[in-house]
Amino acid sequence: MIPLNPTLQAITERIIERSRPTREAYLARIRSLENQGRVERDQLGCSNLAHGYAAMPNAIKIEMLKPNVPNLGMISAYNDMVSAHQPFAEFPAWVKEEAGKHGATAQVAGGTPAMCDGITQGYEGMELSLFSRDVIAMSTAVGLSHQMFDGALYFGVCDKIVPGLVIGALSCGHLPGIFVPAGPMASGIGNKEKARTRQLFAEGKVGRDALLESEMGSYHSPGTCTFYGTANSNQMLMEMMGLHLPAAAFFNPYTPMREALTRHAAAHMAEGVKNRSIKPIGEMLSEKSFVNAVIGLMATGGSTNHTMHLVAMARAAGVILTWDDFDEISSIIPLLIRVYPNGQADVNHFAAVGGLPFVIRELRNNGLLHDDVDTVVGRGMAAYTQEPFLLDGKLQWQDAVAESRDEDILRPFSHPFSPDGGLRLMKGNIGRGVIKISAVKDSQRVIEAPAIVFNDQREVLAAFERGELERDFVCVVRFQGPRANGMPELHKLTPPLAILLDRGFKVALVTDGRMSGASGKVPAAIHMSPEALLGGGIGKIRTGDLIRFDSFTGELIALIDEKEWNEREIPEPDLSKNSHGIGRELFAGFRSITSSAEKGAMSFGGDFS
Repeated sequence: MIPLNPTLQAITERIIERSRPTREAYLARIRSLENQGRVERDQLGCSNLAHGYAAMPNAIKIEMLKPNVPNLGMISAYNDMVSAHQPFAEFPAWVKEEAGKHGATAQVAGGTPAMCDGITQGYEGMELSLFSRDVIAMSTAVGLSHQMFDGALYFGVCDKIVPGLVIGALSCGHLPGIFVPAGPMASGIGNKEKARTRQLFAEGKVGRDALLESEMGSYHSPGTCTFYGTANSNQMLMEMMGLHLPAAAFFNPYTPMREALTRHAAAHMAEGVKNRSIKPIGEMLSEKSFVNAVIGLMATGGSTNHTMHLVAMARAAGVILTWDDFDEISSIIPLLIRVYPNGQADVNHFAAVGGLPFVIRELRNNGLLHDDVDTVVGRGMAAYTQEPFLLDGKLQWQDAVAESRDEDILRPFSHPFSPDGGLRLMKGNIGRGVIKISAVKDSQRVIEAPAIVFNDQREVLAAFERGELERDFVCVVRFQGPRANGMPELHKLTPPLAILLDRGFKVALVTDGRMSGASGKVPAAIHMSPEALLGGGIGKIRTGDLIRFDSFTGELIALIDEKEWNEREIPEPDLSKNSHGIGRELFAGFRSITSSAEKGAMSFGGDFS
């Protein structure tokens, strides 16, 4: 290993110093809870305990009454509609059985919602998606609030679920925690073929039957969707932050390895609580842990959603991350993988050719990863350069492959796909936003063209169908921020805008909404802050304004006389259609107080404002 990169060191020191007041206050709070007693339930009254034990079998009750027997809580995002979460149905029984073998007990402490953005994409339910993260965080806290537990296991995979679980876990940061994934579904039809059919459908060249057959060939079984979107970026982050068992992310559900890893997580937590070898999660996750997460995001070209989720997760631990940190870290981190939408491979292919242990080793050995961090398996990231094998029915970890098995998918530090990472900060008089550049062709990263302004993604689709977008233009979709309508993903815009790019037009997207983690081909400055509803510059743009969009320099400017620009007023939007239906009326409070995208788009108030 070579010494830590000096630029990375300087960025990290700046984050530590910036976070010092909030981090120290957070640690003081969780340490006060730790000091109440080794076993939380020792502090509960007899009637309180009786309620907590009432449903347990008598043999388990006897064990739970012993002060030296840990009780593990499980927070599960199980439902059997979302493919990624359906496998969690079996996990509680495995955990309880394995905990018993290691002198511990276990209870399901609570459940959380688990939305599927793939189902709600383009429809009203998507306006609840981002806020579901905060509901999941609160649900996690509710489950753990009974103070019956000495450690916790968290079952979740997809887009808002893992960030919500992390935020909730950190609200009870005096407890140790391990995140337990379910794994990706087996590979279906190729991503290139899937994208081709979507594009043909958008052009009207194939019908709904052909599209449905293609989509069902891709999303076809239990497990996470196999493209490298937000869900699989989540799993990468849990590895980079040391919250998984090493290399646990990408084994398929309903396999011996997945069961073995789940059982081992329970055993490891039970033993870790008994011998105090696993730290409380709030202490374990330091400023450097979150910097490692950002590094992983850049090295893998991960989801843009994490420019909000990582900010929110970090703030839950008293750590203050900014988009400038993301931008500066991206400038020094090489891009080491190409997985759809940044390439044609899926996460199963990525895991097979070397996977995250290879990536982590390359970063660690070249001074681009903090090794002085705690994880659920101990100090440092060396364990995460290994992958598990089942040998004679027992788990053993071995070093990752020395060389990539396919350099079209995974490359070493010495030969990256790009010398820098997958995200950039965009800024100018329009505001501040982020762009995912890992899948954008260099020839399409700069555009200077007139704006066409829309207040709804459906207006864009209708204009495309009418043939009104056959030109060079910057597509501006505003009033899509968290305060306006919950900040839905606008992934439905990718196929038509991609078609226009393929036809030779210069096209870019600017929005205060989100794009899916599966998006990337279309140059898109997203999460624009402040959002239009809060006076952001994006609200001042008028159709015909010349926009300079340069993702090399990060310049995003409306080329308008400064005096005229300052005098422009933002039109009053009609948001009445976004206030009711599909439960949206229940989230009025969330919309009214949520922070900006740059501050994590959190609706908690208080310390998170």
